[in-house]
Amino acid sequence: MADVRLHVVLHEPEIAANTGAIGRTCVAVGARLWLVRPLGFHLDERSLRRAGLDYWEHLDYRVVDRLQDAALAIGPDRLWSFSTKGQVAHTEAAFAPGDGLVFGPESRGLPPSWLGERPGRTLRIPMRPEARSLNLANAASIAVYECIRQIGFE
Repeated sequence: MADVRLHVVLHEPEIAANTGAIGRTCVAVGARLWLVRPLGFHLDERSLRRAGLDYWEHLDYRVVDRLQDAALAIGPDRLWSFSTKGQVAHTEAAFAPGDGLVFGPESRGLPPSWLGERPGRTLRIPMRPEARSLNLANAASIAVYECIRQIGFE
């Protein structure tokens, strides 16, 4: 996977519009999108067209059955998980080309077992306490562009 500059991994995404927006961001920066089943929507051509995802043909994406499948393909030591439970701000991470940014489903975030296995690789996006969390597409965009800022844009 060294030829891929950046990976974005969505674990069990629930909302097609969020995934579509993240997919568009991936196209914009040349990142590979990983979708981990189950998905809360369909990826057939009709559904994509109806959702207005006319750029989907330009998206480099993979669909896998388990989060561990993406981790093994990318490299477990290359993954950065994003969670409101993270102790390190996303701007404090030292991203490198080929890294993967992992996000959980909109309603519940990443599984505690996943986060517990990699506490030093769990990041948060700072926000005021009044905001429980950010929209998944917004959080992914913030993370992707911080990573791209650090590794450079081709």
